[in-house]
Amino acid sequence: MKRVLAIILGGGAGTRLYPLTKLRAKPAVPVAGKYRLIDIPVSNCINSEIFKIYVLTQFNSASLNRHIARTYNFSGFTEGFVEVLAAQQTLENLNWFQGTADAVRQYLWLMEEWDVDEYLILSGDHLYRMDYRQFVQRHRETGADITLSVLPIDERRASDFGLVKIDQSGRIINFSEKPKGDALTKMRVDTTVLGLTPEQAQEQPYIASMGIYIFKKDVLTKLLREGSRTDFGKEIIPEASADHNVQAYLYDGYWEDIGTIEAFYHANLALTEQPHPPFSFYDEQAPIYTRARYLPPSKLLDCQITESMIGEGCILKKCRIEHSVLGVRSRVEAGCVIQDSLIMGADFYQPFAERQSDCKTNEVTLGIGANTTIRRAIIDKNARIGCDVQIINKDNVQEAERENLGFHIKNGIVVVLKNAVIADGTII
Repeated sequence: MKRVLAIILGGGAGTRLYPLTKLRAKPAVPVAGKYRLIDIPVSNCINSEIFKIYVLTQFNSASLNRHIARTYNFSGFTEGFVEVLAAQQTLENLNWFQGTADAVRQYLWLMEEWDVDEYLILSGDHLYRMDYRQFVQRHRETGADITLSVLPIDERRASDFGLVKIDQSGRIINFSEKPKGDALTKMRVDTTVLGLTPEQAQEQPYIASMGIYIFKKDVLTKLLREGSRTDFGKEIIPEASADHNVQAYLYDGYWEDIGTIEAFYHANLALTEQPHPPFSFYDEQAPIYTRARYLPPSKLLDCQITESMIGEGCILKKCRIEHSVLGVRSRVEAGCVIQDSLIMGADFYQPFAERQSDCKTNEVTLGIGANTTIRRAIIDKNARIGCDVQIINKDNVQEAERENLGFHIKNGIVVVLKNAVIADGTII
Protein backbone atom coordinates (compact mmCIF):
# COMPACT_ATOMS: atom_id res chain seq x y z
CA MET A 1 0.00 0.00 0.00
CA LYS A 2 3.06 2.24 -0.09
CA ARG A 3 2.14 2.96 -3.72
CA VAL A 4 -1.23 4.53 -2.80
CA LEU A 5 -1.91 8.17 -1.86
CA ALA A 6 -5.23 8.87 -0.09
CA ILE A 7 -7.12 12.12 -0.67
CA ILE A 8 -10.04 12.83 1.68
CA LEU A 9 -12.51 15.43 0.39
CA GLY A 10 -13.60 17.64 3.26
CA GLY A 11 -16.66 18.91 1.43
CA GLY A 12 -18.00 22.41 1.03
CA ALA A 13 -19.81 24.60 3.54
CA GLY A 14 -21.82 21.63 4.86
CA THR A 15 -25.14 23.44 4.52
CA ARG A 16 -27.14 20.22 4.98
CA LEU A 17 -25.47 19.69 8.38
CA TYR A 18 -25.96 23.30 9.49
CA PRO A 19 -25.95 24.46 12.32
CA LEU A 20 -23.43 21.76 13.35
CA THR A 21 -21.15 23.22 10.63
CA LYS A 22 -21.64 26.84 11.70
CA LEU A 23 -18.27 26.98 13.51
CA ARG A 24 -16.46 23.92 12.12
CA ALA A 25 -15.68 22.07 8.89
CA LYS A 26 -17.93 19.10 8.11
CA PRO A 27 -15.18 16.49 8.79
CA ALA A 28 -14.66 18.04 12.25
CA VAL A 29 -18.28 17.41 13.38
CA PRO A 30 -18.23 15.19 16.54
CA VAL A 31 -19.65 11.67 16.26
CA ALA A 32 -20.33 8.87 18.79
CA GLY A 33 -19.49 11.00 21.80
CA LYS A 34 -15.71 11.21 21.37
CA TYR A 35 -14.71 10.96 17.69
CA ARG A 36 -14.94 13.30 14.72
CA LEU A 37 -16.15 12.39 11.23
CA ILE A 38 -12.63 12.71 9.80
CA ASP A 39 -11.48 9.90 12.13
CA ILE A 40 -13.49 7.36 10.11
CA PRO A 41 -11.71 7.58 6.71
CA VAL A 42 -8.31 8.29 8.32
CA SER A 43 -8.65 5.21 10.57
CA ASN A 44 -9.74 3.10 7.60
CA CYS A 45 -6.57 4.23 5.78
CA ILE A 46 -4.30 3.44 8.74
CA ASN A 47 -5.93 0.01 9.21
CA SER A 48 -5.40 -0.60 5.47
CA GLU A 49 -1.69 0.36 5.77
CA ILE A 50 -2.14 3.54 3.74
CA PHE A 51 -0.14 6.24 5.51
CA LYS A 52 0.06 9.08 2.99
CA ILE A 53 -3.15 11.05 3.53
CA TYR A 54 -4.20 14.53 2.43
CA VAL A 55 -7.45 16.17 3.62
CA LEU A 56 -8.83 18.90 1.34
CA THR A 57 -11.01 21.55 2.94
CA GLN A 58 -11.91 25.21 2.59
CA PHE A 59 -14.54 26.14 5.22
CA ASN A 60 -14.00 26.69 8.96
CA SER A 61 -10.93 24.46 8.97
CA ALA A 62 -9.34 25.71 12.23
CA SER A 63 -10.77 22.99 14.52
CA LEU A 64 -10.08 20.33 11.86
CA ASN A 65 -6.44 21.44 11.58
CA ARG A 66 -6.10 21.37 15.37
CA HIS A 67 -7.65 17.91 15.69
CA ILE A 68 -5.48 16.36 12.97
CA ALA A 69 -2.28 17.99 14.27
CA ARG A 70 -2.95 16.68 17.80
CA THR A 71 -4.11 13.21 16.75
CA TYR A 72 -2.11 11.83 13.84
CA ASN A 73 1.65 12.00 14.31
CA PHE A 74 3.53 9.20 12.56
CA SER A 75 7.10 8.49 13.62
CA GLY A 76 9.99 10.08 11.77
CA PHE A 77 10.98 6.66 10.41
CA THR A 78 8.09 6.51 7.93
CA GLU A 79 6.86 8.70 5.09
CA GLY A 80 3.44 8.71 6.72
CA PHE A 81 1.43 11.90 7.28
CA VAL A 82 -2.10 13.24 7.63
CA GLU A 83 -2.11 16.80 6.33
CA VAL A 84 -4.85 19.36 5.77
CA LEU A 85 -4.73 21.25 2.46
CA ALA A 86 -6.97 24.31 2.63
CA ALA A 87 -8.10 26.28 -0.42
CA GLN A 88 -5.57 28.96 -1.31
CA GLN A 89 -4.94 31.53 -3.99
CA THR A 90 -2.05 30.95 -6.38
CA LEU A 91 -0.77 32.77 -9.45
CA GLU A 92 -2.44 30.09 -11.60
CA ASN A 93 -5.75 30.05 -9.73
CA LEU A 94 -7.40 32.79 -7.67
CA ASN A 95 -10.62 30.84 -6.96
CA TRP A 96 -11.98 28.74 -4.14
CA PHE A 97 -12.45 25.02 -4.82
CA GLN A 98 -15.29 24.79 -7.36
CA GLY A 99 -16.08 21.13 -6.65
CA THR A 100 -14.55 17.79 -5.63
CA ALA A 101 -12.46 17.40 -8.80
CA ASP A 102 -11.40 21.05 -8.82
CA ALA A 103 -10.12 20.71 -5.24
CA VAL A 104 -7.81 17.88 -6.32
CA ARG A 105 -6.84 19.74 -9.51
CA GLN A 106 -5.65 22.77 -7.55
CA TYR A 107 -3.30 20.61 -5.47
CA LEU A 108 -2.23 18.22 -8.25
CA TRP A 109 1.23 19.80 -8.35
CA LEU A 110 1.79 18.68 -4.75
CA MET A 111 0.37 15.17 -5.17
CA GLU A 112 2.45 14.49 -8.27
CA GLU A 113 5.60 14.81 -6.17
CA TRP A 114 4.83 11.44 -4.56
CA ASP A 115 6.03 8.30 -6.36
CA VAL A 116 2.74 6.36 -6.23
CA ASP A 117 0.64 4.29 -8.65
CA GLU A 118 -2.88 5.15 -7.47
CA TYR A 119 -4.88 7.94 -5.90
CA LEU A 120 -7.59 6.82 -3.48
CA ILE A 121 -10.36 9.47 -3.30
CA LEU A 122 -12.50 9.36 -0.14
CA SER A 123 -15.32 11.40 1.39
CA GLY A 124 -15.13 12.97 4.84
CA ASP A 125 -18.75 12.48 5.95
CA HIS A 126 -19.44 8.74 5.73
CA LEU A 127 -19.71 6.21 8.55
CA TYR A 128 -18.34 2.78 7.58
CA ARG A 129 -15.44 0.40 8.11
CA MET A 130 -13.61 -0.76 4.98
CA ASP A 131 -10.36 -2.51 4.16
CA TYR A 132 -9.07 -0.49 1.21
CA ARG A 133 -6.47 -3.18 0.48
CA GLN A 134 -9.18 -5.38 -1.06
CA PHE A 135 -10.47 -2.39 -3.02
CA VAL A 136 -6.97 -1.63 -4.41
CA GLN A 137 -6.38 -5.31 -5.17
CA ARG A 138 -9.58 -5.52 -7.23
CA HIS A 139 -8.58 -2.33 -9.08
CA ARG A 140 -5.20 -3.81 -9.99
CA GLU A 141 -6.52 -7.27 -10.90
CA THR A 142 -9.04 -5.88 -13.41
CA GLY A 143 -6.49 -3.49 -14.95
CA ALA A 144 -8.99 -0.68 -14.35
CA ASP A 145 -8.24 2.98 -15.00
CA ILE A 146 -10.85 3.95 -12.39
CA THR A 147 -12.68 1.79 -9.84
CA LEU A 148 -15.78 2.89 -7.92
CA SER A 149 -16.88 1.35 -4.66
CA VAL A 150 -20.59 0.55 -5.00
CA LEU A 151 -23.30 -1.04 -2.92
CA PRO A 152 -26.65 -2.62 -3.86
CA ILE A 153 -29.61 -0.54 -2.77
CA ASP A 154 -33.41 -0.76 -2.62
CA GLU A 155 -35.86 1.36 -4.59
CA ARG A 156 -36.86 3.52 -1.60
CA ARG A 157 -33.38 5.05 -1.21
CA ALA A 158 -32.13 4.73 -4.79
CA SER A 159 -33.08 8.22 -6.00
CA ASP A 160 -30.90 9.79 -3.27
CA PHE A 161 -27.70 8.46 -4.87
CA GLY A 162 -25.73 8.42 -8.07
CA LEU A 163 -26.61 5.08 -9.70
CA VAL A 164 -24.55 2.96 -12.13
CA LYS A 165 -25.20 0.09 -14.53
CA ILE A 166 -22.60 -2.60 -15.13
CA ASP A 167 -21.99 -5.35 -17.67
CA GLN A 168 -21.19 -9.00 -16.88
CA SER A 169 -17.51 -8.22 -16.30
CA GLY A 170 -18.27 -5.54 -13.69
CA ARG A 171 -17.40 -2.68 -16.05
CA ILE A 172 -19.58 0.40 -15.59
CA ILE A 173 -21.52 1.30 -18.74
CA ASN A 174 -24.03 3.90 -17.56
CA PHE A 175 -24.44 6.60 -14.88
CA SER A 176 -27.41 8.55 -13.57
CA GLU A 177 -27.24 11.16 -10.80
CA LYS A 178 -30.20 10.88 -8.35
CA PRO A 179 -32.73 9.71 -10.99
CA LYS A 180 -36.48 9.70 -10.42
CA GLY A 181 -39.48 8.19 -12.22
CA ASP A 182 -38.73 6.54 -15.58
CA ALA A 183 -35.06 7.50 -15.35
CA LEU A 184 -34.88 5.52 -12.10
CA THR A 185 -36.58 2.47 -13.61
CA LYS A 186 -34.05 2.43 -16.46
CA MET A 187 -31.22 2.02 -13.93
CA ARG A 188 -32.51 -1.32 -12.59
CA VAL A 189 -29.99 -4.13 -12.96
CA ASP A 190 -29.66 -7.80 -12.10
CA THR A 191 -27.46 -7.43 -9.01
CA THR A 192 -26.75 -11.18 -8.89
CA VAL A 193 -23.77 -10.17 -11.10
CA LEU A 194 -22.28 -8.66 -7.92
CA GLY A 195 -22.73 -11.92 -6.03
CA LEU A 196 -26.13 -11.30 -4.43
CA THR A 197 -28.63 -14.13 -4.08
CA PRO A 198 -31.75 -13.96 -6.31
CA GLU A 199 -33.78 -12.95 -3.24
CA GLN A 200 -31.38 -10.13 -2.33
CA ALA A 201 -31.23 -9.00 -5.95
CA GLN A 202 -35.02 -8.74 -5.99
CA GLU A 203 -34.95 -6.45 -2.94
CA GLN A 204 -31.93 -4.40 -4.08
CA PRO A 205 -32.12 -3.96 -7.87
CA TYR A 206 -30.00 -0.78 -8.02
CA ILE A 207 -26.28 -0.11 -7.67
CA ALA A 208 -25.31 3.10 -5.86
CA SER A 209 -21.93 4.79 -6.00
CA MET A 210 -20.49 5.41 -2.52
CA GLY A 211 -18.35 8.37 -3.61
CA ILE A 212 -15.16 6.33 -3.05
CA TYR A 213 -12.84 6.04 -6.06
CA ILE A 214 -9.42 4.74 -7.10
CA PHE A 215 -7.68 6.34 -10.08
CA LYS A 216 -4.48 5.33 -11.78
CA LYS A 217 -2.15 8.25 -11.15
CA ASP A 218 -1.59 9.10 -14.83
CA VAL A 219 -5.31 8.74 -15.67
CA LEU A 220 -6.42 11.20 -12.99
CA THR A 221 -3.66 13.64 -13.93
CA LYS A 222 -4.69 13.53 -17.59
CA LEU A 223 -8.42 13.92 -16.86
CA LEU A 224 -7.88 16.91 -14.59
CA ARG A 225 -5.27 18.63 -16.74
CA GLU A 226 -7.19 18.33 -20.02
CA GLY A 227 -10.61 19.52 -18.85
CA SER A 228 -12.23 22.04 -16.57
CA ARG A 229 -14.86 19.72 -15.09
CA THR A 230 -15.29 20.32 -11.38
CA ASP A 231 -17.07 17.24 -9.96
CA PHE A 232 -16.00 13.58 -9.91
CA GLY A 233 -19.38 11.87 -9.54
CA LYS A 234 -21.41 14.07 -11.89
CA GLU A 235 -18.89 14.89 -14.63
CA ILE A 236 -15.37 13.42 -14.61
CA ILE A 237 -16.18 9.72 -14.09
CA PRO A 238 -19.33 9.51 -16.29
CA GLU A 239 -17.46 11.14 -19.18
CA ALA A 240 -14.35 9.00 -18.65
CA SER A 241 -16.36 5.77 -18.82
CA ALA A 242 -16.70 6.13 -22.62
CA ASP A 243 -13.01 5.51 -23.32
CA HIS A 244 -11.58 4.26 -20.00
CA ASN A 245 -11.97 0.98 -18.14
CA VAL A 246 -14.19 2.01 -15.20
CA GLN A 247 -14.88 -0.92 -12.85
CA ALA A 248 -17.24 -1.47 -9.91
CA TYR A 249 -16.15 -2.94 -6.57
CA LEU A 250 -18.93 -4.35 -4.38
CA TYR A 251 -18.90 -3.26 -0.75
CA ASP A 252 -21.33 -5.28 1.34
CA GLY A 253 -20.91 -3.83 4.84
CA TYR A 254 -22.64 -1.00 6.70
CA TRP A 255 -22.25 2.39 5.06
CA GLU A 256 -24.12 5.59 5.88
CA ASP A 257 -23.83 9.00 4.29
CA ILE A 258 -24.32 11.28 7.30
CA GLY A 259 -24.42 14.55 5.40
CA THR A 260 -27.83 15.65 6.78
CA ILE A 261 -29.02 16.40 10.32
CA GLU A 262 -31.56 13.57 10.22
CA ALA A 263 -29.06 10.97 8.95
CA PHE A 264 -26.46 12.18 11.45
CA TYR A 265 -28.94 11.94 14.33
CA HIS A 266 -30.14 8.43 13.45
CA ALA A 267 -26.62 7.11 12.76
CA ASN A 268 -25.45 8.24 16.21
CA LEU A 269 -28.40 6.81 18.10
CA ALA A 270 -28.17 3.53 16.17
CA LEU A 271 -24.80 2.99 17.87
CA THR A 272 -26.63 2.32 21.17
CA GLU A 273 -28.63 -0.63 19.81
CA GLN A 274 -28.14 -4.08 21.30
CA PRO A 275 -26.95 -6.72 20.69
CA HIS A 276 -25.96 -5.89 17.10
CA PRO A 277 -25.68 -2.18 16.24
CA PRO A 278 -25.26 -1.54 12.49
CA PHE A 279 -21.81 -0.06 13.16
CA SER A 280 -19.55 -0.84 16.10
CA PHE A 281 -16.60 1.06 17.51
CA TYR A 282 -15.65 -2.06 19.52
CA ASP A 283 -13.58 -3.82 16.84
CA GLU A 284 -10.03 -4.58 17.97
CA GLN A 285 -8.92 -5.64 14.50
CA ALA A 286 -9.88 -2.33 12.90
CA PRO A 287 -10.11 0.37 15.60
CA ILE A 288 -11.26 3.92 14.96
CA TYR A 289 -8.58 6.31 16.20
CA THR A 290 -9.05 9.76 17.68
CA ARG A 291 -7.28 12.24 19.89
CA ALA A 292 -6.15 10.94 23.29
CA ARG A 293 -7.57 13.32 25.91
CA TYR A 294 -6.45 11.77 29.24
CA LEU A 295 -9.81 12.47 30.89
CA PRO A 296 -10.94 11.03 34.24
CA PRO A 297 -13.54 8.24 34.30
CA SER A 298 -17.20 9.19 34.13
CA LYS A 299 -18.94 9.64 37.49
CA LEU A 300 -22.52 8.37 37.73
CA LEU A 301 -24.34 9.29 40.94
CA ASP A 302 -27.63 7.39 41.43
CA CYS A 303 -28.57 7.44 37.72
CA GLN A 304 -30.90 5.29 35.64
CA ILE A 305 -29.30 4.70 32.23
CA THR A 306 -30.60 2.42 29.47
CA GLU A 307 -29.43 1.84 25.87
CA SER A 308 -26.92 4.69 25.92
CA MET A 309 -23.27 5.51 25.33
CA ILE A 310 -21.46 7.75 27.82
CA GLY A 311 -18.15 9.39 26.89
CA GLU A 312 -15.29 9.74 29.37
CA GLY A 313 -15.02 12.57 31.88
CA CYS A 314 -18.79 12.96 32.40
CA ILE A 315 -20.54 13.86 35.68
CA LEU A 316 -24.16 12.63 35.91
CA LYS A 317 -26.31 13.11 39.02
CA LYS A 318 -29.65 11.45 39.84
CA CYS A 319 -30.87 11.62 36.24
CA ARG A 320 -32.59 9.31 33.77
CA ILE A 321 -30.98 8.75 30.38
CA GLU A 322 -32.61 6.57 27.70
CA HIS A 323 -31.42 5.73 24.18
CA SER A 324 -28.93 8.61 24.03
CA VAL A 325 -25.27 9.38 23.36
CA LEU A 326 -23.39 11.67 25.77
CA GLY A 327 -20.07 13.14 24.65
CA VAL A 328 -16.92 13.83 26.68
CA ARG A 329 -17.21 16.07 29.75
CA SER A 330 -21.03 16.04 29.65
CA ARG A 331 -22.54 17.31 32.90
CA VAL A 332 -26.15 16.47 33.78
CA GLU A 333 -27.72 17.68 37.02
CA ALA A 334 -30.30 16.00 39.28
CA GLY A 335 -33.87 15.46 38.10
CA CYS A 336 -33.03 15.54 34.38
CA VAL A 337 -34.62 13.25 31.81
CA ILE A 338 -32.77 12.78 28.50
CA GLN A 339 -34.39 10.57 25.84
CA ASP A 340 -33.47 9.85 22.21
CA SER A 341 -30.87 12.62 22.21
CA LEU A 342 -27.27 13.35 21.32
CA ILE A 343 -25.39 15.49 23.86
CA MET A 344 -21.99 16.41 22.45
CA GLY A 345 -20.42 17.41 25.75
CA ALA A 346 -17.84 20.12 26.32
CA ASP A 347 -14.27 21.12 25.45
CA PHE A 348 -13.42 22.12 29.02
CA TYR A 349 -14.55 21.92 32.64
CA GLN A 350 -15.79 24.87 34.61
CA PRO A 351 -14.07 25.41 37.97
CA PHE A 352 -15.50 23.13 40.68
CA ALA A 353 -17.18 20.98 38.02
CA GLU A 354 -18.34 18.43 40.61
CA ARG A 355 -20.11 21.00 42.78
CA GLN A 356 -23.91 21.07 42.67
CA SER A 357 -25.10 23.80 40.30
CA ASP A 358 -27.25 26.42 41.97
CA CYS A 359 -30.55 27.14 40.22
CA LYS A 360 -31.10 30.16 42.48
CA THR A 361 -28.42 32.26 40.74
CA ASN A 362 -28.84 33.94 37.37
CA GLU A 363 -25.76 32.27 35.93
CA VAL A 364 -26.39 29.30 33.60
CA THR A 365 -23.54 26.84 34.06
CA LEU A 366 -21.95 24.57 31.46
CA GLY A 367 -23.99 21.41 30.84
CA ILE A 368 -27.61 20.44 31.55
CA GLY A 369 -29.27 22.17 34.53
CA ALA A 370 -31.44 20.47 37.15
CA ASN A 371 -34.96 19.16 36.37
CA THR A 372 -34.53 19.65 32.61
CA THR A 373 -36.18 17.37 30.05
CA ILE A 374 -34.61 16.80 26.61
CA ARG A 375 -36.20 14.61 23.93
CA ARG A 376 -35.24 14.00 20.29
CA ALA A 377 -32.55 16.68 20.25
CA ILE A 378 -28.91 17.35 19.42
CA ILE A 379 -27.12 19.56 21.96
CA ASP A 380 -23.88 20.85 20.45
CA LYS A 381 -20.66 21.34 22.43
CA ASN A 382 -20.28 23.80 25.30
CA ALA A 383 -24.02 24.54 25.40
CA ARG A 384 -25.40 25.85 28.70
CA ILE A 385 -28.91 24.56 29.36
CA GLY A 386 -30.58 26.14 32.42
CA CYS A 387 -32.73 24.58 35.13
CA ASP A 388 -36.34 23.46 34.49
CA VAL A 389 -35.85 23.69 30.71
CA GLN A 390 -37.98 21.57 28.37
CA ILE A 391 -36.51 20.81 24.93
CA ILE A 392 -39.30 18.59 23.67
CA ASN A 393 -40.55 20.28 20.46
CA LYS A 394 -43.98 20.47 22.10
CA ASP A 395 -45.72 21.75 18.92
CA ASN A 396 -44.08 19.09 16.73
CA VAL A 397 -42.52 21.74 14.46
CA GLN A 398 -40.60 20.18 11.55
CA GLU A 399 -38.48 23.13 10.40
CA ALA A 400 -37.56 26.33 12.24
CA GLU A 401 -34.63 28.72 12.45
CA ARG A 402 -34.21 30.46 15.79
CA GLU A 403 -30.54 31.39 15.58
CA ASN A 404 -31.04 34.37 17.91
CA LEU A 405 -32.54 32.04 20.53
CA GLY A 406 -29.75 29.48 20.17
CA PHE A 407 -31.45 26.65 18.29
CA HIS A 408 -32.76 25.31 14.96
CA ILE A 409 -35.29 22.58 14.23
CA LYS A 410 -34.50 20.23 11.32
CA ASN A 411 -36.81 17.31 10.43
CA GLY A 412 -38.45 17.70 13.83
CA ILE A 413 -35.06 17.40 15.62
CA VAL A 414 -34.15 20.33 17.88
CA VAL A 415 -30.48 21.32 17.39
CA VAL A 416 -29.06 23.58 20.11
CA LEU A 417 -26.09 25.56 18.79
CA LYS A 418 -22.51 25.30 20.00
CA ASN A 419 -21.87 27.71 22.94
CA ALA A 420 -25.61 28.53 23.13
CA VAL A 421 -27.18 29.60 26.43
CA ILE A 422 -30.77 28.42 27.08
CA ALA A 423 -32.20 30.31 30.08
CA ASP A 424 -33.91 28.68 33.07
CA GLY A 425 -37.52 27.66 32.46
CA THR A 426 -37.33 27.85 28.65
CA ILE A 427 -39.74 25.61 26.73
CA ILE A 428 -38.89 24.66 23.14
